[in-house]
Amino acid sequence: MSDHAAQHHSEPSAANRLMTAQQVAEMLEVDPSWIYAETRAGRFPHVRVGRYRRFKLSAVERWIEDHERGPAR
Repeated sequence: MSDHAAQHHSEPSAANRLMTAQQVAEMLEVDPSWIYAETRAGRFPHVRVGRYRRFKLSAVERWIEDHERGPAR
């Protein structure tokens, strides 16, 4: 197998891992319905996979940083 083919079949990096709404909800400690509502409203980053919606860990982490409130960082 070539190096390119081996990279193509390797596991995605943790940051690029796709998660379900349930997994994201558990991570954020919210109800999955909130994740779906924010996604439908276009306020939460997601990837469409056919009829499914998936969430890239790095995008969720970036969303958290963008929505952090409090003293200036």
